[in-house]
Amino acid sequence: MKRFWLILLSLGLVMAFSASAFAVDVKVSGEFYAAGMYLNKTNVNDKDYSVKDVDYRSNLSTAFFYQRLRVGTDFIIDPSLKLVTRFDAMERIWGGTRNTGKEPPSLAIDSSGSRSENENIAIDWVYIDYKSPVGIFDVGIMNDGSTGTIFGNSLAPAARIKYSYALAPFTINAAYTKGKDQSYSAVTTTSSFTDGDNDKYGLEGVYSWKDGKAGLNVNYYRYAEKKPGSDYMKTYFLFTPYAIAKVGPVALQAEFNYATGKYKKYDNDALGSDQRLESMSGWIDATATFAPIYVGATIAHVSGDDPSTPDVKKGALDGGRDWNPCLIMFNYYDVANWVGAVSGYNSSQVTGPMTNAWFGQGRIGVKPVPELDAMLSVSYAQADKKPTGYANGTYGTEIDLTGTYKITNNLSYMLGVGYLFTGDYFKGYDLPGTKVNDDFIVINKLTLAF
Repeated sequence: MKRFWLILLSLGLVMAFSASAFAVDVKVSGEFYAAGMYLNKTNVNDKDYSVKDVDYRSNLSTAFFYQRLRVGTDFIIDPSLKLVTRFDAMERIWGGTRNTGKEPPSLAIDSSGSRSENENIAIDWVYIDYKSPVGIFDVGIMNDGSTGTIFGNSLAPAARIKYSYALAPFTINAAYTKGKDQSYSAVTTTSSFTDGDNDKYGLEGVYSWKDGKAGLNVNYYRYAEKKPGSDYMKTYFLFTPYAIAKVGPVALQAEFNYATGKYKKYDNDALGSDQRLESMSGWIDATATFAPIYVGATIAHVSGDDPSTPDVKKGALDGGRDWNPCLIMFNYYDVANWVGAVSGYNSSQVTGPMTNAWFGQGRIGVKPVPELDAMLSVSYAQADKKPTGYANGTYGTEIDLTGTYKITNNLSYMLGVGYLFTGDYFKGYDLPGTKVNDDFIVINKLTLAF
């Protein structure tokens, strides 16, 4: 009997340790970059009159190296079922001060972990992807904030339930997103209310053809996080029609975003006045390729708040963190994320995302060999609405020159130089003696994709 149980146990162990070998395949992909940056001015103020006397200069230059590793791992149970994960690691400035102990326990803006955790390792995605006979179901923490084109996108992990059904050439996508939960629980023991969550409900229809697609995404937001303390919540719709197409040598993309509803809806009129939401953004982008040369142009707009209509919020939308049209102006991921906000007077912001602006860009590039891509761009931006008290509306003109060389199929090197002719918008109230400086940047980045 003892021998029987020993054999049975041995067979059980063999089955247990071999089951994963034939039941699960693992697919790994990712990206690592190491970069260096020099920024001539960390803000464009000529002098900081509010802190010291007129000889004090706060617009220091800065130079440093930084890096990030991002790895996605799919555990494939069978062709219809997989577990999708992604983590970021060692996202830090070389030799820089660690953030540990210097920040509140809050999430980084685009991660499931804090900035300190991303300097070590932070798991951003874990969700189930199931391709059933009646559609695809995704359940867990996954990507949110990306719709249509890259314009307006601010990728960030969120807890979601998604459903997708394709019947060529049409696809229907539906999603529920839990943005914030303030219910009483083991981790929220101070909650004394039951209706303080942020929820989003989305429905998208997409029509695809050989050289493009067009879609309409509609999101309904019910954000009640301010209801317990301030007695108001946000309830609004966001409509996003978009199109991506290739017509001969021209690649086109366009998107329009329109948010409408209640930006502040009070239950008690004595505590505040309701504020309507009427905010718009959009862009048109075209690139024509005549090998080895290509030319392109972009026009983008994000509505700003009108000081004459304080009861209507028009500046709620932005151009998105993922859209970085310049090396300095409206750049989030290389400048704002690593240097910090590059600002002017009276809280004006040079870096991204783009808000309250009309933006235009022309560009020309050349690919003399398949491995090399060099591009020159000229960009100009003007404020949509001048904030109260601001004297000027010109953001400025930026000239960028970038070159990317593909060393191998997986390894590339980028070098970029940008110069911003700073506009008078950043003078803010334009008090006597107020001046702004031009700025320039040099950046190089080595990227490994696998």
